[in-house]
Amino acid sequence: MHNKYALVVFLLLWQMNSAIADITLPQLISSGMVLQRDAELRIWGWAAPGERITFRFQKERLSTTADMDGNWQINLPPQPAGGPYEMTLRGANEITLQDVYFGDVWLCAGQSNMVLPMERVKEKYPEEIAQADYPEIRNFFIRTSPKLEGPQKDLPEGEWKWANPQDVLTFSAAAYFFARSVYEKYRIPIGLVNSSVGGTPIEAWISEERLKSFPDLQATVAQNKDTAYLNALFASRPTPAPRPSQDMGLQGDLPWYDEQYTAKDWHPINIPGYWEDQGVRDLNGVVWYRLDIELPAAMAGSAAKLFMGRIVDADEVYVNGTKVGNITYQYPPRRYQVPGGVLRAGKNTIVVRVTNYRGKGGFVPDKPYVLVANGQEIDLKGTWHYKVGEVFQPSTGGGFFFSAQNQPSALYNGMVAPLINYRIKGFLWYQGESNTGNPQPYRKLLPALIHDWRRLWGQGELPFLYVQLANFQDVDYLPTESNWAELRDAQLKALSVPKTAMAVTIDLGEWNDIHPLDKKGVGERLARGAFRLAYGDQNVVYSGPIFRSSDIRGKRIILHFDHVGSRLISRDGGPLQRFEIAGADRKFVWAEAEIEGDAVAVWNENVAEPKYVRYAWSDNPRGANLYNKEGLPASPFRNYDPYEENNQTWHGKQCTVVLTYDDALNVHLDNAIPLLDSLGFKGTFYLTTYASAFRNRIDDWRTAARHGHEMGNHTLFHPCIGDLPGRDWVSDDYDMSNYSLRRMLDEVRMTNVVLEALDGQTERTFAFTCGDRTVDGENFVDKLKDDFVAARSVRHEMHQMGQIDLYDVDCYAMNGESGAEMIAKVKEAMASNSLLVFLFHGVGGEHSINVSLKAHRELLEFLSQVQDDVWVTTMLEAARHVQEQQEGMN
Repeated sequence: MHNKYALVVFLLLWQMNSAIADITLPQLISSGMVLQRDAELRIWGWAAPGERITFRFQKERLSTTADMDGNWQINLPPQPAGGPYEMTLRGANEITLQDVYFGDVWLCAGQSNMVLPMERVKEKYPEEIAQADYPEIRNFFIRTSPKLEGPQKDLPEGEWKWANPQDVLTFSAAAYFFARSVYEKYRIPIGLVNSSVGGTPIEAWISEERLKSFPDLQATVAQNKDTAYLNALFASRPTPAPRPSQDMGLQGDLPWYDEQYTAKDWHPINIPGYWEDQGVRDLNGVVWYRLDIELPAAMAGSAAKLFMGRIVDADEVYVNGTKVGNITYQYPPRRYQVPGGVLRAGKNTIVVRVTNYRGKGGFVPDKPYVLVANGQEIDLKGTWHYKVGEVFQPSTGGGFFFSAQNQPSALYNGMVAPLINYRIKGFLWYQGESNTGNPQPYRKLLPALIHDWRRLWGQGELPFLYVQLANFQDVDYLPTESNWAELRDAQLKALSVPKTAMAVTIDLGEWNDIHPLDKKGVGERLARGAFRLAYGDQNVVYSGPIFRSSDIRGKRIILHFDHVGSRLISRDGGPLQRFEIAGADRKFVWAEAEIEGDAVAVWNENVAEPKYVRYAWSDNPRGANLYNKEGLPASPFRNYDPYEENNQTWHGKQCTVVLTYDDALNVHLDNAIPLLDSLGFKGTFYLTTYASAFRNRIDDWRTAARHGHEMGNHTLFHPCIGDLPGRDWVSDDYDMSNYSLRRMLDEVRMTNVVLEALDGQTERTFAFTCGDRTVDGENFVDKLKDDFVAARSVRHEMHQMGQIDLYDVDCYAMNGESGAEMIAKVKEAMASNSLLVFLFHGVGGEHSINVSLKAHRELLEFLSQVQDDVWVTTMLEAARHVQEQQEGMN
């Protein structure tokens, strides 16, 4: 009996001891941290279930008990700015947090331009780095940690660092200059929590909960949680094993960088520049570069710095046979230390082994290429010699690539969710480059991110400060479309969200570098937004001019702006540049512009009826010079919103007119298309591919497709039911009465194959030949709905949006009507807000069903006059619009 009680006591003691565990804290709650001042704070962590935790700070003595899952939290009353302080937590163990400050905490997030550290800009800002002595500016950098399975409790390991000449090199340059500006103005400790990852899209940073508004992205999130799916995905597309190098420069008795190697059969080439631009066509592989230089005795013997600009993609650099550095990808600047004793008086040899995987390979222009030693330098630009070491064979493996960090919600899960208990002052966001391939969704994604993070932190409308994309890539000298401009416009639209500010940076970028070095300008412009939104300084001008509205006065468009500051100016004192103007056709041309008080007048003498204006609308709008007197640039803008127009029925116009032409006739190519092109209209041509005018003039049809005309499907042989009255012309071979359903489907689908070879398009519309729909008693298009967006019939009716059947679209077949009669139909469609489809066969002849050239021209010229009220488009575009509108109705 005694032994039994002893066993029970032993087991109870064992259970009690096993329930005691060390308390642990999140990575952020650590020595050196900055906690948000003037806010109720959460100190949280983990311990054994039921464990009691006490917290000591100054005169505060607080305690709590871990819940059944081991979670605990202590709420610390608001504290004023100050420090350094010490805090102690005690449970089964004791943790002392030292060097703690209270100040303002900013979450810095985005992609590589928010990551880009001070180390990358040390040549540009040597004094700022040397003078960095700010113990009250702290930075916590979060290592990349995408998580597909869901939100995480804690971050990967990290630590707080303060801004001194050594540690500041790891700070985000943009965030550091922001923090320094704020600190020097208010002398309040600043904490930077940097959660950013290069090359990542915005959707990776948004919570799964918020992505419910984006069904496609939410479906991807759910799919990525399915481990069976991911395992099958990677099993079906395995990563190929690395291939041993076949580089001839490394295969011989002596590698090509060896001092004893004798260079033979090397060819001249210029640095900087890409080899594809210098006679080496479409080469992905390894190219070696070599340069002999004469070094004066004053530069010999000592350590040196070798600047090799930027190299696409990877490089290894040798000086006199000694490897001085290498980088494995294209973006970092090449700044290599040459050890003492390597350089010598007289001849020295520099060899660079360059590996390029895709696109142009070589040396990026407008970067420093120089050797510096003992205060002297040698310019390395000019003629080098090259030799190809290896040519990579084109890949045949499909290029499978899965990046966890780019998946929707993945970075939110791993790098944002663990932060939401940490009180903050606001957000800094520097991202967008990775979404320029498809900029339209950004219009909704950026506001979604802002609302999502504010909801998660639960601190009201925290200030959200963000950077608009900088100027980048080649300069266009004619008005053009631009995905970068589209994304900047999406960023501009996000200013409609309260308590947001945008730093315009179209003057701080570099044409040849997606990571521009002028991060001081970025940080200081972000700080201006903080001065107003976070600190309430009503006197600060925190934005450049922002377009508000426009009105038309004769041949001029007058533009009105917010944030004009003291006044509008031309930055360089010259005429305003980069304004574009267009009439209703949106064919933009350069405009003259002048400042009129707080407005800008824009005009072009050749645009008699102006309607649209754009400013700085290109990837790299060099020369854009509209600023306010405070030195802040105007944001790029346009005075219209095509996406809002697209969301309205008929894009906000009274009706839609579609011009269709059947049977692939010569007169379509010779008469209709030249007139359409001259007026800027696009027609839909339903092609019977066996027709002689199709077979004999394929190049002309291909040209028409390149000009934007739609090539529709009218089957191979234009079969029609022959036993109906007036159908004597139907041949027995192509009488649909004798067709099987299989034959009909095959002919239609074969026509799609032919047309895709012609225009490269995979979406198409169909037109019933003779309006006949049935084969073997079945509507054959019911079997083809996956093959077509819409099908046009031949019934003289027009319908409003909600009445349209996309697989039985009505039209008016024209035969002898005058221009006035066809114009009357357009006016009827305008009055009823309908879709009007015209069907033409002969246009000036070649078919028994015909309209005159005069009547056809009168109709099209009238449509040109009423473009503000009538949307003239192709059947495919009209059908897509109807589909979107009808889905919205449902």
